[in-house]
Formats: sequence, structure tokens, C-alpha cells
Amino acid sequence: MINQNPKRSDEPIWWGLFGAGGTWFAMITPITILVLGIMGPLGMLDADALSYDRVAGFATNIIGALFVIATIALPMWHAMHRVHHGMHDLKIHTGVAGKIACYGIASIITALSVIFIFMI
Repeated sequence: MINQNPKRSDEPIWWGLFGAGGTWFAMITPITILVLGIMGPLGMLDADALSYDRVAGFATNIIGALFVIATIALPMWHAMHRVHHGMHDLKIHTGVAGKIACYGIASIITALSVIFIFMI
């Protein structure tokens, strides 16, 4: 018999953030590392391209601010979802406390990234 009143789950929210974080980490982070971590230090970019004023201008623009926040927050949601389910796979059943701890850490990092951007 089909349950006509199934219990609502919050898993779609966490899976959505997990998927967004994994996609961001797989597609955007390698390019960011290439440009900022390899091309910049090797002098392949214009000297003014990574000046403080230009980077601060990018980070205070709405598109740049969203990019910086997403670069910090989305992979953190992905990682904390993996930690939460990885603990379950390792037979470390923390229940609701583990869920609150994992997603709470991701929430705090997200909030700190937003605060950091608004303080620039």
C-alpha cells in the first residue's frame, strides 16, 4: 500500500547544494587555480591584472562578489555533505547532531564569506 502522507525530507536541499558545489569545484576551480595560481605568478598575465585595486574592484562588483562567495561557499557545502554521508558509510552514526555540525560548518563558512565580501 502506498503511503498517502509521506514524511517530508530536507535531503533535496542538501543534495542541491552538494551538486552545485561539486559542479563548481570541478568546472570553475581548476580555471581559477590556473589563472591565479599558475599564470599570475609566472608572469603570463599583465602586471596590473592582479593589482590590489583591480581585484578589490572585481570583488566589490555584484558579479565578482557572487563569484568569490560561490568559490568559497559551494565547495564547502559539497565537502560537508560528503563528510556527513562518509561518516554514515564508515558506521559512525552521529544522527541529527552530525547533520547539524556538518551543515552548520558550511553555513558558518558561507556567512563568513558574505561578511568578508561586504567588508571590502
